[in-house]
Amino acid sequence: MKQTHRVEFEKPDLPALTRQHTVVDMHFHSRYSDGLNYVRSIARRAADFGIGIAMTDHNTIKGALRLEGFKDLLTFPGIEVTSREGAHLLVYFYDIQTLVRFYEKDIQPFLGRDVMSSISLKMAEILARAREYHNLIIFPHPYCGVYTGICNAFFSKDQQARLMDMADGVEVINAGNMKKWNLQSTVLGFNLGKAMTGGSDGHNLFQMGRAVTVADAPSMNRHDFLDAVKQGKTHVMGKETHLFQKVTSNSYKIRSSIKNSPNAMEKNVRYSYSVIHSKSRQVKDSVQRRLNGRFRRQG
Repeated sequence: MKQTHRVEFEKPDLPALTRQHTVVDMHFHSRYSDGLNYVRSIARRAADFGIGIAMTDHNTIKGALRLEGFKDLLTFPGIEVTSREGAHLLVYFYDIQTLVRFYEKDIQPFLGRDVMSSISLKMAEILARAREYHNLIIFPHPYCGVYTGICNAFFSKDQQARLMDMADGVEVINAGNMKKWNLQSTVLGFNLGKAMTGGSDGHNLFQMGRAVTVADAPSMNRHDFLDAVKQGKTHVMGKETHLFQKVTSNSYKIRSSIKNSPNAMEKNVRYSYSVIHSKSRQVKDSVQRRLNGRFRRQG
């Protein structure tokens, strides 16, 4: 892997990578949110691969707490928070105690009806609260097909820019995402000049390690690895999961989130309205530009 290539769209060769690098799948889910597997199975698979793993369940830290017990494994306490608008935010902590404080003070009091529901805080407030702690804040799948990425029609371009300023970086390769969205996320990452991460967004063991974040030094500890990510001293390598695997994973996610259907329906309706409104505004702006150009030529 060449030093100049910070992002590589290819399937990671984990046996080769782990011999000389510290390799981490920075986005994984357990049964405590919408994942299929128990924490012990996730830990066992990560150990077999020789990689680190970040437990980033939706709006809960039960999986992260369980994973902390596997002392021989490089782990990262994390959480994926769903904002009131529906967009997601990944927050990684240097120690489990700080994650617990953040969760109990800044997330738990604002939880929705179900673990997959949005919390009652807007994204800007979640970011402001998270910034009070020592952590790494990343926008996952900033471009994707629905409202869970920060680059969606719920937020104006100015709002997106302000929110990006408050975070440490973006996830540029998400193995559960489509390639066109990952490419746009990568361009965003380079343009921002901030931290870039990769993760499988795995909800099933077969997805683990499809996208990873890689540091050049082998056997790094949690603290040094997170610092390396912040300082742009890591690389991202990954490839999207196959369509059949996406269908398999998504079918389980849908079943596990069925209790959240009224909340999701409301967000889908609001998002559809936002998209229509945004498209309408773009059409009006385009027409206005053409008219202005015509008037200038006639003048």
